Amino acid sequence: MSESGLGRVETQLVVLFDGDDELVLESGARLTHVEVAYETYGTLDADGANAVYVCHALTGDAHAAGHHGDPARRGWWDNLIGPGRPLDTDRFFVVCANVLGGCRGTTGPASPDPATGEPYGLRFPQLAVGDLVQVHRALVRRLGIGRLLGAIGGSLGGMQVLQWALDHPGELAGGLVVAASARLSPQNIAFSAVAREAIMRDPDFAGGDYYGNARRPDHGLALARMIGHITYLSEESMRARFGRRIQDAAAPRRGFEVDFEVESYLRYQGESFVERFDANTYLYLTRAMDYFDPFGDAVATARKLAAMDTRFLVLSFDSDWRFSTEHAREIVRALEGGRVAVSFRELSAPHGHDSFLMPVPEYHRTVAGFLERLAVEAAVAPLVAGGG
Repeated sequence: MSESGLGRVETQLVVLFDGDDELVLESGARLTHVEVAYETYGTLDADGANAVYVCHALTGDAHAAGHHGDPARRGWWDNLIGPGRPLDTDRFFVVCANVLGGCRGTTGPASPDPATGEPYGLRFPQLAVGDLVQVHRALVRRLGIGRLLGAIGGSLGGMQVLQWALDHPGELAGGLVVAASARLSPQNIAFSAVAREAIMRDPDFAGGDYYGNARRPDHGLALARMIGHITYLSEESMRARFGRRIQDAAAPRRGFEVDFEVESYLRYQGESFVERFDANTYLYLTRAMDYFDPFGDAVATARKLAAMDTRFLVLSFDSDWRFSTEHAREIVRALEGGRVAVSFRELSAPHGHDSFLMPVPEYHRTVAGFLERLAVEAAVAPLVAGGG
């Protein structure tokens, strides 16, 4: 693996829907202007056959690898993307975009509504995972890519990969679904519901119209992040990292302020999160995850699976209790029931749900091996088609 990774990269902006070319959402609502922030790494082959699309998770963005000027501050999946890494940018053309509804350059609740010039707020239409995919597909077409060699994503990113392959057969040669679910459990929905309540009950939420106000719902958003972050870690990783150590003192202060290291860590996570994320985006994307149920209609699912030609790799981590291995097995069983080519591995890692973001050697080898197989099959396919 390359130690240095990618160098300086830039986030680009493109308008994908505008004027008469509206984006029609699954709800029937229409967006008349959709701008997308994205980054690319590597070089697209002349035949456009080496492209891999990265779908980010709930709090991710387009900046997946490299840096924007400070080599110490790198993209959220930098350990996976770059020269010699599993998503080898010497071989693959890697694309990552901020999702629809996002707050890092792509049109979302904080964007101006063309009809009023004011931020949408909660007037932004409700989103489904399929809507995120539609925007990804438009970006792929704009970049001159036909069939993707693969798409990969963890958590919400994995949901996007699964939806893409189901709804648009022929567009993905391979799908890598990591630490994801095809249907949130009641417990998962409950965690997200409490996080949303924390945001909406913040006195500064202002019904979602806090843009331009002196105060934003930062307290609620920070609390939502703290709640969510607990579910991303495992008890093992928290014990190893924090134990019951006291923060900045020789003995417990025995008050209600921050005393334990884990409390300080969660407060830091919350405070830093509000500097880069929008509360309304958190509401919209968690709600899209709640309703995600791509296998819910048995008749439609059977038809989609019969048409699918994507080869899948589904991965889970043994310490992930947010989207446990049983969630992954449910995806595998559904795909196998439709005779879809799918491989599955449960990997050992101590980091909980966040394991998909970590440089776990066996995880990286598994991803690299799957992409290698896809590349070999893609190279062989033209020969077979041509009778060579």
